[in-house]
Amino acid sequence: MSCHTSLLYLYPRLFSSLLSSLFSLSQSQSHRKLETKPPSRLTQVDEMALFTFCPVLSSSSVLSSTTPNLVHTTRTQTRTRSGAKAVTLAASSSSEDSDKSTKLVTFLGKGGSGKTTSAIFAAQHYAMAGFSTCLVIHTQDPTAEFLLSCKIGTSPVLCSENLSTLRFETTKMLLGPLKQLKQADARLNMTQGVLEGIFGEELGVLPGMDPIFSALALERLVGFFGNVAQRNHNKDKFDIIVYDGMSSEEMLRMISAAGKARLYLKYLRNVADKTDFGRMAGPSLLRLVDEAMSLTNSTNLFNGNRSADIWNSVEKMLERGSSAFSEPQKFGCFLVLDPNNPASISSALRYWGCTIQAGGQISGAFATSSPNLNTESEEELKNKFSPLPFAFIPHISQSSLPLDWVAITQNTVGESARNLLSTTASGSSSLMSSVTFDAARKSVILFMPGFDKSEIKLYQYRGGSELLVEAGDQRRVIYLPPKIQGKVGGAKFIDRSLVITMR
Repeated sequence: MSCHTSLLYLYPRLFSSLLSSLFSLSQSQSHRKLETKPPSRLTQVDEMALFTFCPVLSSSSVLSSTTPNLVHTTRTQTRTRSGAKAVTLAASSSSEDSDKSTKLVTFLGKGGSGKTTSAIFAAQHYAMAGFSTCLVIHTQDPTAEFLLSCKIGTSPVLCSENLSTLRFETTKMLLGPLKQLKQADARLNMTQGVLEGIFGEELGVLPGMDPIFSALALERLVGFFGNVAQRNHNKDKFDIIVYDGMSSEEMLRMISAAGKARLYLKYLRNVADKTDFGRMAGPSLLRLVDEAMSLTNSTNLFNGNRSADIWNSVEKMLERGSSAFSEPQKFGCFLVLDPNNPASISSALRYWGCTIQAGGQISGAFATSSPNLNTESEEELKNKFSPLPFAFIPHISQSSLPLDWVAITQNTVGESARNLLSTTASGSSSLMSSVTFDAARKSVILFMPGFDKSEIKLYQYRGGSELLVEAGDQRRVIYLPPKIQGKVGGAKFIDRSLVITMR
């Protein structure tokens, strides 16, 4: 949101024209349908509110946009190599589901723990198993090119059979949303052609833009938001997207974005429905959103009833996107750690808890095999991450290039990693619930690994029907069943879980 607000400051002429056109259009509509009295003059506070209101809706209008000229590789039927039989069977048995959605796989961990290496290992494994796979990176670090011996560009490049690579660059990705807004404005004539005077190629990247546009570009590839994104997909799409992002924190924000946006949308809708300012400016802004995103299929002229349809469409879209990160058949998230680095292990545990707070689930944990680890150390490490599935990937020596990825992926050391990836690829993995309700004891048990009691804060703002849990720079709302609703009576931390007693 901050990046869009910054753009307003950069282009005052554009948005002053947009405001004037919105005002005139809304005046005519309000005289005709909504209001019997003329709208009052905007005060300075009203102007600042509109100044803040516009970028939020305009950012929603580009949810279905992404990198221009993305070309998907056609899914190929290949004979699988040894060791990939389980994945191939899963792919064929779920071919009907794969036509509907693309699975997103990503990795969280401390820098230097092996996230990029793990992402490449996973992408190679899926590709060799017959899945049409795309490895997506969002960094200028050439490590992936070095390990793959393949030049990675801003359009999908086929590196090997079934494996394509793609690099996200924000300077390229911001062109798509601007183009969509221009097309919508050309139909509505809301800025009288001012948008046509903006050339996306001359715009730079502001702080905060990278995660926003990477989320939009990923949505283009995976289609978590449903029909809006599916209309933008090419006929042939990837089965699996393996994403190696800029940081683990960026990925956590991406996981929580849709769920958190629903609350902002609720408040915006209240402003639009219950204030004079909202009733005046809301319909015009919603019309621009609907045109840019094609939310509704209606071809009727814009009217008051259709405003509610657009709000409902955005709400349903965000609900689909939020729920996708908790569905193992659509999203797989793995922890990565260096078994010889205590800080890396501690960070992985912390990211486990943060992912739960963000509304996602961890599918398993990976560590790079090390000659310094004995059987006892391995078991101790697995116990720390129990009940998560834990696996080791082979240590990759970069002394000789190009790397033989067939030999690496089929290394016996990585057998447990291949099995774990195969299970998550089929969507058959079972994830433990992070919230347990005990009606008999009137208590709530929150599984929160990586935290201690002092780092967790509880709030109640709407009586006793819900709990707001704050930890790891994330806020999560827990809706309580009727038999447990009430005020918090006490809380204690037992074995990585917070036990809350209600009264």
